Amino acid sequence: MPLYKSIQTTNQTKILIWKIEESFDELSKDIELTNRCQIRVDSMKSELHKRGFMSIRHLLAEEGYEDKDLFYDEFGKPHLTDGKFISITHSFNFSAIIVSDNHPVGIDIEKQRDKIVRIAHKFTPFEEYKTLANHDALVRKLTIVWGAKESLYKIYEQKGLSFLQDINVQDFSFDDGRTVASIRFIDDNSTYTISFLEFEGFTCVYAIK
Repeated sequence: MPLYKSIQTTNQTKILIWKIEESFDELSKDIELTNRCQIRVDSMKSELHKRGFMSIRHLLAEEGYEDKDLFYDEFGKPHLTDGKFISITHSFNFSAIIVSDNHPVGIDIEKQRDKIVRIAHKFTPFEEYKTLANHDALVRKLTIVWGAKESLYKIYEQKGLSFLQDINVQDFSFDDGRTVASIRFIDDNSTYTISFLEFEGFTCVYAIK
């Protein structure tokens, strides 16, 4: 299918989400990959990963970019040749990008799954969420918190940054659709706007500095 969702924020930032329903061959049409990326996609064993990879190229095309306009630094962080900020995510049958003219950004899509409860203690003070009696609500909230921290990690790209110790996400209600998060690491003290949306059992979270 074509673009699933497009969100334009007020600060020259755009979010694009793709629902992956096409085959790899269909997604490969009209997309020209660099030699490096062609080798990369050819080496992928998972058909789902291949389709996710190609769907990202369609999202780039929506913003007027080609595969050659995207490159990665030594830490694996994506960049655009025109200097705009970009972040990329893919989970199962959804992929997304966020592009900003002048703000560092990060994005993450996660499928809402029960296992998030089992690993919650590894990335957030779990006591904060024990008041949620509804299990589905707990899964939803923890998935948002994880997505927020993952988005911030993508922006920060600093070795040693701890999800549990160094990134704090302020509590929020589902109706708000947003919250604030902060990073306290070494000499850095920075604050970020976090926005989130839920659809078809998935959670998309994006962060803007």
